[in-house]
Amino acid sequence: MNPPPLRSRFWSDLTSEEFSRLDRERLIAVLPVGATEQHGPHLPMSTDTATIDGMVRATLPHLPDDLPVLFLPTVPYGKSNEHSRYPGTLTVSANTLISMWKDIGACVAKAGVRKLVLYNSHGGQMSVMDIVARDLREEHDMMVVAANWYTLGLPEGLFTAHEGKHGIHAGDLESSVMLHLTPDYVRRDQFQNFGSMTEQLAAENKFLSITPSGKLGWQMHDINPAGAAGDATRATAEKGAAVLDHVGRRFVELLQEVDRFPLSRLANQPAWK
Repeated sequence: MNPPPLRSRFWSDLTSEEFSRLDRERLIAVLPVGATEQHGPHLPMSTDTATIDGMVRATLPHLPDDLPVLFLPTVPYGKSNEHSRYPGTLTVSANTLISMWKDIGACVAKAGVRKLVLYNSHGGQMSVMDIVARDLREEHDMMVVAANWYTLGLPEGLFTAHEGKHGIHAGDLESSVMLHLTPDYVRRDQFQNFGSMTEQLAAENKFLSITPSGKLGWQMHDINPAGAAGDATRATAEKGAAVLDHVGRRFVELLQEVDRFPLSRLANQPAWK
């Protein structure tokens, strides 16, 4: 007998009894993780959380009915201490974030679900996701995937190569997405072309940068005291809509790959003696 179809794609919408009747061996849980932090003078502090929620909604129309995916409630707090000098930023320590995500993952495992995708919208916590993914793999024998919406690819031709490299925070990309998602909370009158210290780093150095080649520990006020980096003046709601649709489709492709991946490949190996 096949399990019943999903009444909702959201974990918390189901009753416990409905959940118990799902095919949990195949089910994929997705934990959207955002942040509450400053995004320059023009974007709200909800940007990362609103964006990941928007990315989840953009995924739903493209999810095949037979792909068993449930979205967990979004975590709206992250490791945002690179923005801690800006009023209103909320941040938790790496240890707190690791503990929280691992506790959620442990509950997912206890519920009988062995596939978990961490879906992130805040660049400052990518390394934390990697740690959590490996720990949950070791401690709960789970398949855990760390994914960021902005590394799934963007529509060709919408953003310049320069913006892609240096528009790292509240630039054209994020401003376009927010113009589409929450235009009433975007301060268009504050749009600027926010320069970035990363441009100087690239001009002066071969390896030293904020990328893994020679990664500098940085604070946002090092990059630009205004708290943004990138050309927000180029942002449009139309570009934001195109990004959401493109990423929504790409994320479904990732989920299909996760679904096809056999858990038997993660079989525990005997310890070396």
